[in-house]
Amino acid sequence: MATYQYVKVAIEDRTAILTIDHPPANAFNTQTVMDLSAAFEEVTNNPEVKTIIITGAGQFFVAGADINEIAAIKGRDEARELVRRGQLFFRQIEQSRKPVIAAINGRFCLGGGNELAMSCHIRIAEDGVRFGQPEIGLGIIPGWGGTQRLPRYVGRGKAIELLLTGDMVNAQEAKRIGLVTQVVPVGEVVKAAKDLAKKLNAKGGLALAAILRAVDKGLETTLDEGLEIEADEFADLCTSEDMREGVTAFLQKRQAKFQDK
Repeated sequence: MATYQYVKVAIEDRTAILTIDHPPANAFNTQTVMDLSAAFEEVTNNPEVKTIIITGAGQFFVAGADINEIAAIKGRDEARELVRRGQLFFRQIEQSRKPVIAAINGRFCLGGGNELAMSCHIRIAEDGVRFGQPEIGLGIIPGWGGTQRLPRYVGRGKAIELLLTGDMVNAQEAKRIGLVTQVVPVGEVVKAAKDLAKKLNAKGGLALAAILRAVDKGLETTLDEGLEIEADEFADLCTSEDMREGVTAFLQKRQAKFQDK
């Protein structure tokens, strides 16, 4: 397993835990993004890994982008290259066929950190975290998917309000509006993510991947086309060993033992 300057990698019971560790606030500078991208690719390609957790060290998940790097941008082409690099990486997370859980800890999940969290399939936050896209205060807009994913999660009206004002919401409000799926007590978010990962690890890996594909592709098309995608995924699974094991286990009233094939 490789070592990275700003990301720690651990694998426990088929779950990879990627911890962003860039003191003092886990700001997303270029090296941090490069480290996280490389670590994510490494665990994605590891056949022993079935689920992935992304979290932050210390008092922050990710406080946001490195403002010094933004201030140093010299022109439009450089700015566009910077945001496209982050967009493509976050899309890679979103398109992962292994479930990715954001274990959002600490005090703030802002800017690029919130965009990272939104690219994960499931978001669990500890109570006390505040969420937001404050880029408007810098005279810019979110560049790593904030204007696109936030409306998809919380609705057009609320997203526009948050994007235009730069206001933050607390964890309970984030859950109410659909930005996160669970809120847990302070200090318990990684445990909650591991518990969820353990539950997912007991499912068939082919079915997990099929669900993620169907949802991702289906959201970008019409309902009728999405139903075709679902039918194809269902049909493919019906030829798998996992399907035979799942059905047999159900009929025999026992726990299925999926082999992910």
